[in-house]
Amino acid sequence: MNDFTKDFAQALFNPDKINDLLRKELQQTVNNLLEAELTAFLGYDPYARNGWNTGNSRNGAYFRKVDTQFGPIEVQVPRDRNGQFHHCLTTSSTLMFWKARLSSSIPKV
Repeated sequence: MNDFTKDFAQALFNPDKINDLLRKELQQTVNNLLEAELTAFLGYDPYARNGWNTGNSRNGAYFRKVDTQFGPIEVQVPRDRNGQFHHCLTTSSTLMFWKARLSSSIPKV
């Protein structure tokens, strides 16, 4: 059993803990997806030697607060040096879509 399964099993009897657990997992998943999206855009992994002297590289991140069904999450949006990276995960239309999907598929606790 992995950590998420253990935490979820312990939180089953407390609705507040379930929401908190799901909020944390959602935040981690969104941040991982954004980082993977930037990696695919740049074409190399962080700290990879084949990314040196390519003309574009990672350049930190900025933070956005996103309200979800499970509570607010802080999304770390990575950016590139040339400003060419435009993520598609946290645009307002995408967030509205996912919020509608989550609220219709997961029962309120």
